[in-house]
Amino acid sequence: MELKVWCDGRPDPLAEGLAQLDDCLAGLALDRGWLIVFDPRSGQPPIAERTRRERVLTPAGREVVVIRA
Repeated sequence: MELKVWCDGRPDPLAEGLAQLDDCLAGLALDRGWLIVFDPRSGQPPIAERTRRERVLTPAGREVVVIRA
């Protein structure tokens, strides 16, 4: 599991998080993981409205559940 925080003025940390998680999963010989992208940037809707889940693949093809909140 990897956690990234999306700060004001910074790009979406999704790609960085997937690459980092990919390395961790490889080291643990795992095929699946979770990435949480917490978005406390100013001007965002309430967390209940912006929270969502999706399945994506890492650069090496590992399955990751991404939670955006």
